[in-house]
Amino acid sequence: MIRECKHCEREFNDSSWQKKKVGGYVNECPDCVVEFGSEQSVKYRGVTAGDGKMAALSILKFNSDEEADAYVRSFNQSSGSNARKMNRCNDIRFEHVGSNIANSNHKGKK
Repeated sequence: MIRECKHCEREFNDSSWQKKKVGGYVNECPDCVVEFGSEQSVKYRGVTAGDGKMAALSILKFNSDEEADAYVRSFNQSSGSNARKMNRCNDIRFEHVGSNIANSNHKGKK
């Protein structure tokens, strides 16, 4: 849909990839969203850790897409039994929003 920007009065496509990437209000063009910093959406990411039959899911809130992407990259780059202790996830600011913790006791395991 073609709209007119409330700041610069230029027409823009509100369903373009650039508009979807930068966000902002529906009546702001992508350039003005970046210039005025009007994107206020919360950046959420979900990460999982497998244990037993069910994976543990954690939902985290970040201040920016850059922090969220850096956390997920750091979380995913580690592999092996002790590798998680060496990632840089704790260096990135986030807020824990929710979780679904796995039950590792399955099929008679004690």
